Parts: sequence; structure tokens; C-alpha cells
Amino acid sequence: IGSALALMIFGCNYFFCNKESCEFTGVLVQLVRIMTVICVASILFTSSMLMNVTYGLMTGIGTIDRLKKKATNTTGNSAEEPISLEDVFGMKRNITWLLPIEPMLPDYDRVVGFSMPQRLLREGGENTSVC
Repeated sequence: IGSALALMIFGCNYFFCNKESCEFTGVLVQLVRIMTVICVASILFTSSMLMNVTYGLMTGIGTIDRLKKKATNTTGNSAEEPISLEDVFGMKRNITWLLPIEPMLPDYDRVVGFSMPQRLLREGGENTSVC
């Protein structure tokens, strides 16, 4: 968002400047060019990461798994299902994903892929072993 805002400010100043006092001069022109390149590169990088995460959520395949399947030519043999948004953001419909708190997940062990020994002992019964 910051990069897009900076590009809009640079563009507005460049195209809609009618006074001599608001024109970029000398070193300032070079700085604006460098900032424009940095802004465009950061927008491309961020959009690439967002598209990668979106693709991962829609297909259920992470980047490393996708690259492994591509290397072994087994891309068509995938049986993964899309990842539910409830598994990413939690069960409640509140906008708590903006805050650095642990989400309320429907089945914590299934989502994270493992169980902590303390949790197994606390919630388990007599048949729970921690080895």
C-alpha cells in the first residue's frame, strides 16, 4: 500500500505540476527514479507472494510440494484438497487475524499437523503414551 501511494504521489507531482517550485530538480530527479524502481519492485514482489499464497490455499499444495511434483513429473497425481479459510484465520467471524493472537481452530492438531506431549497428557486418558 505504501509503494502504491508513493507511486501515486510521484505521478501526481510529475503530471499535474504547473509551477516551477514543485518540479523535481537535480539530485531529486535521480532519487525519485530510484524510489520508483524500488516501489515497482516491491509491488511486484508483494503481488507475487500474495498470488503464491492464494494458489496454495486454492489447491492445497505448498510451494515445496509443487516443485517436488514438478521435478518428479507427478503433478497430475495430486489428491490434495483446497485449504479451508477456517483453518487459516480461525473459527470466529471476528476480525482478529489482524492482531497477534492465536486463532481458535476447529481441530488444532489436524491444522498444525502434530500434537504436543503436554496437550496429549492433559487431554488424553490412560492410553496416551509420550514416547
